[in-house]
Amino acid sequence: MACSGCLSGRGCGSGGECSAKGGCNKLNVFDWLGGMAMPSGQEQCDIVEIRFKNSRKEFYRNRTGMLLQAGAIVVTEASPGYDVGVVSLSGELVWRQMKKKNAKPADNAIKNILRLATEADITKWREAQSLERQTLVRARILASAMKLDMKINDIEYQGDKAQISFYYTSPGRVDFRELIKAYASEFRARIQMWQIGERQEAGRIGGIGSCGRELCCSTWLTDFRTVSTNAARYQQLAFNPAKITGQCGKLKCCLNYELDTYMDALKDFPQPVDLQTVKGKAIHQKTDIFKRLIWYSYASAPEALIALSVEQVKNVMDMNSKGETPEELENTKQNEVKEIGYVVGTHNKRRGHRRRR
Repeated sequence: MACSGCLSGRGCGSGGECSAKGGCNKLNVFDWLGGMAMPSGQEQCDIVEIRFKNSRKEFYRNRTGMLLQAGAIVVTEASPGYDVGVVSLSGELVWRQMKKKNAKPADNAIKNILRLATEADITKWREAQSLERQTLVRARILASAMKLDMKINDIEYQGDKAQISFYYTSPGRVDFRELIKAYASEFRARIQMWQIGERQEAGRIGGIGSCGRELCCSTWLTDFRTVSTNAARYQQLAFNPAKITGQCGKLKCCLNYELDTYMDALKDFPQPVDLQTVKGKAIHQKTDIFKRLIWYSYASAPEALIALSVEQVKNVMDMNSKGETPEELENTKQNEVKEIGYVVGTHNKRRGHRRRR
């Protein structure tokens, strides 16, 4: 169960002590410049990074020069009213974060921090958070009654309760003008609708992946990059939807983690083609990328695998292109090891699955 100050909604079991350490969610940033003295004549960064619910972070200007540390609860400008958030980063490291997110320090659109949150501000903020569950249930009922093809995933109350943000997923465009009117009348607040993707939805719901660990998207991953089927093909993975599809219904994000390593290793590999010999046609069966072995078998004896090095395969391919054929394929010396594929990156074409050590 999450404590009242937990922004992740799941809780970490620390009983509230996490707030003193800057929170427990995936949006934390380690300030490796913290505690270092500023060079003489250089002014302290007047912009602070503040986090809110639903993986939302924004930059605010500290015009009053308040001493703000990670974990401090502050009141910020909003339109309309004000909002309440938690300081996630301050100091010189904010410049690097702004550069990473293409934010300009001189931008006049950066809002201001009004003050440190008082007890009354925090109480009202907590009351708004306590309303989110029942508001979400009622919002889903209203959307279902209008037969809209959308799913309300989560909501976020502004700190002063003047505005409610609704996060939804939908396969297409939704005309929710009447729904907004119904929400405004029901909840007596300004309404904002934000469409999110399936990956963001899975990150909010959470769960356990096939690896046995909590989902990357719900623990640390914030940059959702496109994952294509080529990522599975380059890694010699079988195209089994049950294996390579995540809980969001899309290809697993982890397919991208080792892709660059596989791409570098495959640069000088020949295309997997069958080879012609005097003994008969040798059919490509599988490729061991990191041992640089390519496995073949004759059509007359498919169970007898022959391991060739990349150089051997290239030589035979050159001979075939010239109309020449070797007597037979010779096992490389590396094939003296009896195991035939229990390594990372090995794909058995005949059996259609990937083996790992």
